[in-house]
Amino acid sequence: MPELLVDFITSLDGFASAEGWPGYWGLEGPEYLAWLDESPEREFTTLMGATTYRLMSGFVAADEPGTAELTAMPKVVFSSTLKEPLEWANTRLVAKDPVEAVRSMKQDDTAGLRTIGSLTLCRSLLAAGLVDRFRVVVFPVITGSAGRERIYDGYPDVALEMVASRTFDGRIQLLEYVPTVLAQREGPPLHTRSSHT
Repeated sequence: MPELLVDFITSLDGFASAEGWPGYWGLEGPEYLAWLDESPEREFTTLMGATTYRLMSGFVAADEPGTAELTAMPKVVFSSTLKEPLEWANTRLVAKDPVEAVRSMKQDDTAGLRTIGSLTLCRSLLAAGLVDRFRVVVFPVITGSAGRERIYDGYPDVALEMVASRTFDGRIQLLEYVPTVLAQREGPPLHTRSSHT
């Protein structure tokens, strides 16, 4: 059965994008771009929602660095609002429920699956227990008031077992985990006490 990788790029303060900032926050370096080019997941089918499709295809139209690789990848966009034909090459439109569609893809397909952006889609797939790996590439910026799309709002509680980490260009941090969705907790929230010495 093919694996499903949820794949985020994020600012340090947990935002997926920021108003007025370029793609990759303008910090993509040669090591990171080479890793994108050589990554075995480039052969995976890339899953996204309509908002990410519009954003990423806009980066492609603007010839942002690193987007040629995305154009070459097979892609599936889940949307009831987009219409065929889609302009971004190698993209298939699926209008049915994403969770059921991805469950079928994991049972029937041989190629791996990965997401890009698509916060609502990723949250739904994780909550449904379909995610095998969870990867975050953290860019060293705090976007503050410019930040848009806070990634983890609305997520279930998830335990993460680290399986890989790497630093690119002396500043970009990759963190990769196997996720386990935890049962809903009953009672008051847990608090931890911090001490200062």
